[in-house]
Amino acid sequence: MFNKFFILDIFLNKMFYHIILTERCNSQCKYCYEKSMQEFDNGLEKKWKFENSPIDSEVDVEKLKKFIEKDSEPNLIFYGGEPLIKLEKIKKIIDNIDAKFYIQTNGKLLDKLPEEYLKKISKILISIDGTKERTDKNRGEGTYDLVLENIKKIRKKGFTGEIVARMTLIYPDIFKQAKYLIDLGIFDSIHWQIDAGFYRNDFDKEKFSKFVEEYNENISKLIDYWVQKIKTGEVLKFYPFLGIFENLYYETETKLRCGSGYANYTITTDGKISACPIMNSVKDFYCGDLDSFPKNLKKVHCGKPCINCGYYGLCGGRCLYSNYAKLWSEIGEKLICSTVIYLIEKIKNKIPEIKKLIEEKVIQEKNFEYTKYFGPEIIP
Repeated sequence: MFNKFFILDIFLNKMFYHIILTERCNSQCKYCYEKSMQEFDNGLEKKWKFENSPIDSEVDVEKLKKFIEKDSEPNLIFYGGEPLIKLEKIKKIIDNIDAKFYIQTNGKLLDKLPEEYLKKISKILISIDGTKERTDKNRGEGTYDLVLENIKKIRKKGFTGEIVARMTLIYPDIFKQAKYLIDLGIFDSIHWQIDAGFYRNDFDKEKFSKFVEEYNENISKLIDYWVQKIKTGEVLKFYPFLGIFENLYYETETKLRCGSGYANYTITTDGKISACPIMNSVKDFYCGDLDSFPKNLKKVHCGKPCINCGYYGLCGGRCLYSNYAKLWSEIGEKLICSTVIYLIEKIKNKIPEIKKLIEEKVIQEKNFEYTKYFGPEIIP
Protein backbone atom coordinates (compact mmCIF):
# COMPACT_ATOMS: atom_id res chain seq x y z
CA MET A 1 0.00 0.00 0.00
CA PHE A 2 1.32 3.46 -0.83
CA ASN A 3 0.13 7.04 -0.56
CA LYS A 4 -0.16 8.46 -4.07
CA PHE A 5 -0.31 11.99 -2.65
CA PHE A 6 2.94 11.42 -0.75
CA ILE A 7 4.58 10.19 -3.95
CA LEU A 8 3.24 13.13 -5.97
CA ASP A 9 4.67 15.60 -3.47
CA ILE A 10 8.11 14.09 -4.00
CA PHE A 11 8.01 14.15 -7.80
CA LEU A 12 6.33 17.54 -8.20
CA ASN A 13 8.69 18.97 -5.58
CA LYS A 14 6.19 21.63 -4.53
CA MET A 15 7.89 24.54 -2.83
CA PHE A 16 6.46 26.82 -0.15
CA TYR A 17 7.85 30.18 0.89
CA HIS A 18 7.01 32.22 3.97
CA ILE A 19 7.62 35.88 3.19
CA ILE A 20 8.20 38.08 6.23
CA LEU A 21 6.46 41.36 5.42
CA THR A 22 7.22 43.03 8.73
CA GLU A 23 8.59 42.33 12.19
CA ARG A 24 5.93 44.65 13.64
CA CYS A 25 2.83 43.33 15.37
CA ASN A 26 -0.39 44.84 16.69
CA SER A 27 -0.63 42.28 19.51
CA GLN A 28 1.33 41.66 22.68
CA CYS A 29 0.85 37.95 23.24
CA LYS A 30 2.41 36.17 26.20
CA TYR A 31 4.50 34.24 23.70
CA CYS A 32 5.93 35.15 20.34
CA TYR A 33 8.51 33.75 17.92
CA GLU A 34 10.61 36.83 18.71
CA LYS A 35 11.39 35.37 22.12
CA SER A 36 13.46 32.72 20.38
CA MET A 37 16.02 35.43 19.75
CA GLN A 38 15.50 37.91 22.58
CA GLU A 39 13.58 36.67 25.62
CA PHE A 40 16.24 34.77 27.50
CA ASP A 41 19.99 34.64 27.79
CA ASN A 42 20.60 31.63 25.61
CA GLY A 43 24.15 32.20 24.40
CA LEU A 44 23.16 31.86 20.74
CA GLU A 45 24.90 35.13 19.88
CA LYS A 46 28.15 33.30 20.62
CA LYS A 47 27.14 30.20 18.69
CA TRP A 48 25.54 31.72 15.59
CA LYS A 49 26.10 34.74 13.35
CA PHE A 50 23.14 37.13 13.51
CA GLU A 51 22.35 39.82 10.97
CA ASN A 52 20.33 43.00 11.39
CA SER A 53 17.49 42.95 8.87
CA PRO A 54 15.02 45.72 8.05
CA ILE A 55 11.88 45.87 10.21
CA ASP A 56 9.67 46.00 7.10
CA SER A 57 10.16 44.05 3.89
CA GLU A 58 12.32 45.82 1.33
CA VAL A 59 11.98 42.99 -1.18
CA ASP A 60 11.42 44.23 -4.72
CA VAL A 61 8.22 42.68 -6.06
CA GLU A 62 9.58 42.23 -9.57
CA LYS A 63 12.61 40.40 -8.22
CA LEU A 64 10.34 38.28 -6.01
CA LYS A 65 8.21 37.51 -9.07
CA LYS A 66 11.22 36.28 -11.07
CA PHE A 67 12.28 34.04 -8.18
CA ILE A 68 8.85 32.63 -7.28
CA GLU A 69 7.75 31.92 -10.83
CA LYS A 70 10.79 29.71 -11.43
CA ASP A 71 8.73 27.09 -9.61
CA SER A 72 6.07 25.25 -11.60
CA GLU A 73 3.59 25.54 -8.73
CA PRO A 74 4.77 28.24 -6.29
CA ASN A 75 3.14 28.74 -2.89
CA LEU A 76 3.61 31.98 -0.95
CA ILE A 77 2.65 32.45 2.71
CA PHE A 78 2.32 36.01 4.04
CA TYR A 79 3.98 36.12 7.45
CA GLY A 80 5.18 38.55 10.11
CA GLY A 81 5.00 40.03 12.73
CA GLU A 82 1.49 40.73 11.59
CA PRO A 83 1.51 40.65 7.78
CA LEU A 84 -1.74 42.60 7.38
CA ILE A 85 0.02 45.67 8.75
CA LYS A 86 1.61 45.70 5.28
CA LEU A 87 -1.66 45.39 3.38
CA GLU A 88 -0.48 47.47 0.43
CA LYS A 89 2.53 45.17 -0.03
CA ILE A 90 0.22 42.14 0.04
CA LYS A 91 -1.98 43.69 -2.64
CA LYS A 92 1.00 44.54 -4.83
CA ILE A 93 2.38 41.00 -4.56
CA ILE A 94 -0.98 39.42 -5.40
CA ASP A 95 -1.44 41.83 -8.33
CA ASN A 96 1.92 40.97 -9.86
CA ILE A 97 2.74 37.36 -9.01
CA ASP A 98 1.13 34.14 -10.21
CA ALA A 99 1.16 31.88 -7.14
CA LYS A 100 -1.05 30.18 -4.62
CA PHE A 101 -1.37 32.47 -1.58
CA TYR A 102 -1.79 31.79 2.13
CA ILE A 103 -1.60 34.04 5.18
CA GLN A 104 -0.75 33.51 8.84
CA THR A 105 -2.34 36.26 10.92
CA ASN A 106 -3.67 37.18 14.35
CA GLY A 107 -6.95 38.01 12.59
CA LYS A 108 -7.34 41.52 13.99
CA LEU A 109 -7.07 43.22 10.59
CA LEU A 110 -8.71 40.58 8.40
CA ASP A 111 -11.70 42.82 7.74
CA LYS A 112 -9.37 45.30 5.99
CA LEU A 113 -8.52 42.84 3.23
CA PRO A 114 -10.56 43.78 0.12
CA GLU A 115 -12.86 41.14 -1.31
CA GLU A 116 -10.98 40.73 -4.61
CA TYR A 117 -7.74 39.95 -2.74
CA LEU A 118 -9.40 37.83 -0.09
CA LYS A 119 -10.72 35.51 -2.77
CA LYS A 120 -7.20 34.94 -4.10
CA ILE A 121 -6.02 33.52 -0.77
CA SER A 122 -6.32 29.74 -0.43
CA LYS A 123 -5.96 29.23 3.32
CA ILE A 124 -5.87 31.52 6.34
CA LEU A 125 -4.14 30.49 9.58
CA ILE A 126 -5.55 32.47 12.50
CA SER A 127 -3.96 32.63 15.95
CA ILE A 128 -6.54 31.70 18.57
CA ASP A 129 -6.08 29.55 21.66
CA GLY A 130 -9.57 28.24 22.46
CA THR A 131 -12.28 29.79 24.60
CA LYS A 132 -12.74 33.54 25.00
CA GLU A 133 -11.24 33.37 28.49
CA ARG A 134 -8.14 31.47 27.32
CA THR A 135 -7.58 33.52 24.15
CA ASP A 136 -7.96 36.90 25.84
CA LYS A 137 -5.73 35.80 28.71
CA ASN A 138 -2.95 34.84 26.31
CA ARG A 139 -3.43 37.42 23.55
CA GLY A 140 -5.10 40.44 25.13
CA GLU A 141 -8.57 41.56 26.21
CA GLY A 142 -11.04 41.72 23.33
CA THR A 143 -8.99 39.55 20.96
CA TYR A 144 -11.46 36.65 20.86
CA ASP A 145 -14.53 38.75 19.96
CA LEU A 146 -12.63 40.75 17.35
CA VAL A 147 -11.21 37.66 15.65
CA LEU A 148 -14.56 35.84 15.49
CA GLU A 149 -16.29 38.95 14.17
CA ASN A 150 -13.68 39.32 11.44
CA ILE A 151 -14.05 35.67 10.44
CA LYS A 152 -17.79 36.24 9.98
CA LYS A 153 -17.04 39.33 7.89
CA ILE A 154 -14.67 37.56 5.49
CA ARG A 155 -17.12 34.71 5.02
CA LYS A 156 -19.78 37.27 4.12
CA LYS A 157 -17.35 38.79 1.62
CA GLY A 158 -17.17 35.41 -0.07
CA PHE A 159 -14.05 33.75 1.33
CA THR A 160 -14.53 30.01 0.82
CA GLY A 161 -11.02 28.78 1.59
CA GLU A 162 -9.81 26.87 4.62
CA ILE A 163 -9.60 28.68 7.95
CA VAL A 164 -7.14 27.06 10.36
CA ALA A 165 -7.27 27.74 14.09
CA ARG A 166 -3.60 27.89 15.02
CA MET A 167 -3.35 27.39 18.76
CA THR A 168 -0.46 27.99 21.13
CA LEU A 169 -0.76 25.69 24.13
CA ILE A 170 0.66 26.82 27.47
CA TYR A 171 -1.81 24.74 29.51
CA PRO A 172 -2.40 21.01 28.97
CA ASP A 173 -6.18 21.09 28.30
CA ILE A 174 -5.99 20.52 24.53
CA PHE A 175 -9.15 18.36 24.52
CA LYS A 176 -11.34 21.14 25.91
CA GLN A 177 -9.82 23.92 23.81
CA ALA A 178 -9.56 22.08 20.46
CA LYS A 179 -13.06 20.61 20.78
CA TYR A 180 -14.43 24.04 21.68
CA LEU A 181 -12.95 25.62 18.55
CA ILE A 182 -14.02 22.87 16.16
CA ASP A 183 -17.53 22.86 17.65
CA LEU A 184 -17.89 26.58 16.91
CA GLY A 185 -18.35 25.57 13.30
CA ILE A 186 -16.32 28.46 11.87
CA PHE A 187 -12.91 26.78 11.72
CA ASP A 188 -12.23 24.11 9.12
CA SER A 189 -9.21 22.70 10.89
CA ILE A 190 -7.08 22.89 14.03
CA HIS A 191 -3.37 22.91 14.67
CA TRP A 192 -1.65 23.43 18.01
CA GLN A 193 1.90 24.02 19.13
CA ILE A 194 3.10 23.33 22.68
CA ASP A 195 4.74 26.32 24.36
CA ALA A 196 4.89 25.24 27.97
CA GLY A 197 8.27 26.58 29.02
CA PHE A 198 10.41 23.47 28.55
CA TYR A 199 13.26 25.82 27.58
CA ARG A 200 13.15 28.05 30.66
CA ASN A 201 16.08 28.70 32.97
CA ASP A 202 13.79 28.10 35.96
CA PHE A 203 12.78 24.68 34.59
CA ASP A 204 10.91 22.66 37.21
CA LYS A 205 10.95 18.93 36.45
CA GLU A 206 8.00 18.11 38.70
CA LYS A 207 5.86 20.93 37.28
CA PHE A 208 6.52 20.05 33.67
CA SER A 209 6.22 16.32 34.24
CA LYS A 210 2.73 17.07 35.52
CA PHE A 211 2.03 19.11 32.36
CA VAL A 212 3.09 16.17 30.19
CA GLU A 213 0.94 13.73 32.16
CA GLU A 214 -2.16 15.92 31.83
CA TYR A 215 -1.45 16.77 28.19
CA ASN A 216 -1.13 13.09 27.28
CA GLU A 217 -4.43 12.33 29.03
CA ASN A 218 -6.04 15.08 26.95
CA ILE A 219 -4.50 13.71 23.74
CA SER A 220 -6.05 10.29 24.48
CA LYS A 221 -9.46 11.88 24.92
CA LEU A 222 -9.10 13.94 21.75
CA ILE A 223 -8.02 10.94 19.66
CA ASP A 224 -10.95 8.91 21.00
CA TYR A 225 -13.27 11.77 20.05
CA TRP A 226 -11.66 11.98 16.59
CA VAL A 227 -12.24 8.26 15.98
CA GLN A 228 -15.83 8.50 17.24
CA LYS A 229 -16.47 11.17 14.59
CA ILE A 230 -14.79 9.00 11.93
CA LYS A 231 -17.29 6.26 12.76
CA THR A 232 -20.04 8.67 11.72
CA GLY A 233 -18.31 9.37 8.40
CA GLU A 234 -16.58 12.64 9.38
CA VAL A 235 -12.83 13.21 9.64
CA LEU A 236 -12.13 16.24 11.78
CA LYS A 237 -9.13 18.09 10.40
CA PHE A 238 -6.79 17.99 13.38
CA TYR A 239 -3.45 18.43 11.61
CA PRO A 240 -1.31 16.65 14.24
CA PHE A 241 -3.48 13.56 13.78
CA LEU A 242 -3.70 13.67 9.96
CA GLY A 243 0.05 13.84 9.35
CA ILE A 244 0.91 10.98 11.66
CA PHE A 245 -2.03 8.91 10.43
CA GLU A 246 -0.87 9.28 6.83
CA ASN A 247 2.56 7.77 7.46
CA LEU A 248 1.29 5.01 9.73
CA TYR A 249 -1.54 4.04 7.39
CA TYR A 250 0.53 4.05 4.21
CA GLU A 251 3.69 2.79 5.97
CA THR A 252 5.80 5.69 4.75
CA GLU A 253 8.31 7.95 6.47
CA THR A 254 8.72 11.70 6.57
CA LYS A 255 11.37 14.37 6.76
CA LEU A 256 10.81 17.40 9.00
CA ARG A 257 7.05 17.79 8.79
CA CYS A 258 6.93 21.58 8.38
CA GLY A 259 9.22 21.26 5.35
CA SER A 260 11.73 23.79 6.70
CA GLY A 261 15.08 23.59 4.98
CA TYR A 262 13.99 21.51 1.98
CA ALA A 263 10.38 22.19 0.90
CA ASN A 264 9.51 25.31 2.90
CA TYR A 265 11.83 28.30 3.03
CA THR A 266 11.55 31.84 4.38
CA ILE A 267 12.14 35.06 2.46
CA THR A 268 13.53 37.63 4.89
CA THR A 269 12.83 41.36 4.83
CA ASP A 270 16.01 41.96 2.81
CA GLY A 271 15.56 39.10 0.35
CA LYS A 272 17.72 36.39 1.90
CA ILE A 273 16.35 32.83 1.86
CA SER A 274 16.38 31.21 5.29
CA ALA A 275 15.64 27.62 6.28
CA CYS A 276 12.92 28.62 8.75
CA PRO A 277 10.93 31.71 9.86
CA ILE A 278 12.41 31.50 13.36
CA MET A 279 15.92 31.51 11.90
CA ASN A 280 15.27 34.45 9.59
CA SER A 281 18.14 36.63 10.83
CA VAL A 282 20.71 33.87 11.38
CA LYS A 283 23.42 33.76 8.70
CA ASP A 284 24.24 30.16 9.57
CA PHE A 285 20.87 29.08 8.15
CA TYR A 286 20.74 31.18 5.00
CA CYS A 287 20.14 28.90 2.03
CA GLY A 288 20.37 31.40 -0.83
CA ASP A 289 18.74 34.62 -1.97
CA LEU A 290 16.28 35.83 -4.60
CA ASP A 291 18.90 35.36 -7.31
CA SER A 292 19.08 31.65 -6.51
CA PHE A 293 17.32 28.94 -8.47
CA PRO A 294 14.74 27.41 -6.06
CA LYS A 295 15.76 23.79 -6.68
CA ASN A 296 19.38 24.73 -5.87
CA LEU A 297 18.69 26.22 -2.45
CA LYS A 298 20.84 24.79 0.33
CA LYS A 299 19.17 21.93 2.21
CA VAL A 300 19.16 21.90 6.01
CA HIS A 301 18.03 18.86 8.02
CA CYS A 302 17.82 17.94 11.68
CA GLY A 303 20.85 16.39 13.32
CA LYS A 304 21.46 14.57 16.60
CA PRO A 305 19.76 13.50 18.80
CA CYS A 306 16.72 13.35 16.48
CA ILE A 307 18.33 11.32 13.70
CA ASN A 308 19.27 8.60 16.18
CA CYS A 309 15.71 8.24 17.50
CA GLY A 310 13.56 5.26 16.53
CA TYR A 311 10.62 7.62 15.93
CA TYR A 312 12.51 9.95 13.60
CA GLY A 313 10.79 8.63 10.45
CA LEU A 314 7.38 9.48 11.91
CA CYS A 315 8.25 12.64 13.83
CA GLY A 316 10.70 14.12 11.33
CA GLY A 317 12.56 15.96 14.08
CA ARG A 318 9.75 18.16 15.42
CA CYS A 319 11.52 21.54 15.08
CA LEU A 320 14.62 22.54 13.11
CA TYR A 321 15.24 25.57 15.31
CA SER A 322 15.08 23.68 18.60
CA ASN A 323 17.22 20.87 17.19
CA TYR A 324 20.07 23.26 16.40
CA ALA A 325 19.60 25.82 19.19
CA LYS A 326 19.47 23.18 21.94
CA LEU A 327 17.96 25.63 24.43
CA TRP A 328 16.23 23.02 26.54
CA SER A 329 17.69 21.04 29.38
CA GLU A 330 18.14 17.34 28.69
CA ILE A 331 15.13 16.60 30.93
CA GLY A 332 13.00 19.20 29.12
CA GLU A 333 14.00 17.70 25.77
CA LYS A 334 13.00 14.22 26.88
CA LEU A 335 9.68 15.43 28.27
CA ILE A 336 8.67 17.18 25.05
CA CYS A 337 9.77 14.17 23.00
CA SER A 338 7.72 11.91 25.25
CA THR A 339 4.57 13.80 24.20
CA VAL A 340 5.41 13.15 20.54
CA ILE A 341 6.00 9.44 21.15
CA TYR A 342 2.76 9.20 23.12
CA LEU A 343 0.83 10.86 20.28
CA ILE A 344 2.32 8.55 17.66
CA GLU A 345 1.64 5.41 19.68
CA LYS A 346 -1.96 6.39 20.44
CA ILE A 347 -2.72 6.99 16.76
CA LYS A 348 -0.90 3.77 15.84
CA ASN A 349 -3.27 1.89 18.15
CA LYS A 350 -6.24 3.28 16.20
CA ILE A 351 -4.97 2.31 12.72
CA PRO A 352 -6.60 -1.17 12.60
CA GLU A 353 -9.95 0.31 13.62
CA ILE A 354 -9.74 3.11 11.03
CA LYS A 355 -8.60 0.67 8.32
CA LYS A 356 -11.69 -1.42 8.97
CA LEU A 357 -13.92 1.66 8.69
CA ILE A 358 -12.31 2.47 5.34
CA GLU A 359 -12.74 -1.09 4.11
CA GLU A 360 -16.39 -0.96 5.17
CA LYS A 361 -16.73 2.34 3.25
CA VAL A 362 -17.84 4.24 6.35
CA ILE A 363 -15.12 6.70 5.40
CA GLN A 364 -12.77 7.13 2.43
CA GLU A 365 -9.01 7.55 2.22
CA LYS A 366 -9.47 10.91 0.48
CA ASN A 367 -11.14 12.29 3.61
CA PHE A 368 -7.75 12.20 5.35
CA GLU A 369 -5.94 14.28 2.72
CA TYR A 370 -4.31 17.57 3.71
CA THR A 371 -1.90 20.18 2.34
CA LYS A 372 1.68 19.98 3.55
CA TYR A 373 4.15 22.76 4.40
CA PHE A 374 1.88 25.82 4.42
CA GLY A 375 1.98 26.45 8.17
CA PRO A 376 0.78 23.65 10.45
CA GLU A 377 3.94 21.84 11.52
CA ILE A 378 1.94 18.67 12.36
CA ILE A 379 4.04 17.67 15.38
CA PRO A 380 2.92 19.91 18.30
